[in-house]
Amino acid sequence: MKKPTKQTITWRRITENRLFFPIVALTLILLFDFIFIPGFFAIENREGNLHGSLIDIFRNGSTVMILAIGMTLVIATGGVDLSVGATMAIAASVAGILMNPSALKNEVFFVTDPNYTFQPLWLVIIAALAISLICGLWNGVLVAYMRIQPMVATLILMISGRGIAQLITNGLRVQITYKPYAFIGQGWVILPFSLYLVAIVFAITWFITRKTAIGMFIESVGINFRSSYFSGIDEKKIKLLVYTFCGFCAGIAGLVASSNIKTSDANNIGLTTELDAILAVVIGGTSMAGGRFSLLASMVGALVMQAITQSMYAIGVPAFALQAIKAVVVIFVILLYSDQVKGFVRKISAPKKEV
Repeated sequence: MKKPTKQTITWRRITENRLFFPIVALTLILLFDFIFIPGFFAIENREGNLHGSLIDIFRNGSTVMILAIGMTLVIATGGVDLSVGATMAIAASVAGILMNPSALKNEVFFVTDPNYTFQPLWLVIIAALAISLICGLWNGVLVAYMRIQPMVATLILMISGRGIAQLITNGLRVQITYKPYAFIGQGWVILPFSLYLVAIVFAITWFITRKTAIGMFIESVGINFRSSYFSGIDEKKIKLLVYTFCGFCAGIAGLVASSNIKTSDANNIGLTTELDAILAVVIGGTSMAGGRFSLLASMVGALVMQAITQSMYAIGVPAFALQAIKAVVVIFVILLYSDQVKGFVRKISAPKKEV
């Protein structure tokens, strides 16, 4: 019997890697862009900063990437967080009202001074992230200690969250002109500044989940929380941790989104982004039933979602038709994860046996 070659074994390992299918999906989308969109891969140097459609995919996808980091840990425990979009709106509203509190007086006051802020930037950021932590903590308590189904528990904040954001801003869109705050979403240091935030959040999360036992605890709870309990793992605290952290990630995403548009819009900030974040995690190979996860694969999944949007806009698809086309592409991508496709890939990558 002939032994399998080293090349065949290596190919099989590649196809079984969680990054394989997300990278294939992203490659197919970029190949479409290369063929049908002239100049899509062009990169320009403007005043020492890099600009182009590829850079825009990373820049515009930064909010979904940050959300996907927190969502990955939640889904890995067998849960889901539908409230991240509403949490983004709440965090953005808190930040906006602290910098321009005129909305509390029921008056529209347009500030044009780029150096004006009612509260210092550090306090604005801390307050916004603190309120997002509280939102995540609320979800964690409902899921872990009240034993409410994750979809129902997070649906509560998803529905009421935008109402809370409206109450904070008194129902007004708060204009934000403070230049240092706008730098969070619009600043450039060779690359968009928001990408550095994504890298920092990713690096910290990866270190905590892969260099400590927390990652193993999360996967264990997702696979079988009862067995984890009898193994000495407090599954309630693990679930509380991941939902709180997911709220924190949503708070960062809210700061990025509101600073990018220079407005705290409680109605539109974070709208439907929870669905993009969930799809990004699923495309990254994390099962909705919980278990093993890959943060890097979720990042690629987020880029897949943004690349679809960017490509559709580039070929002139109107905004009202974008969701329908995105749904078709997402269905195609999800089919790559079917057992039939995976079985076919394993079959063609399996070493041939010779007697």
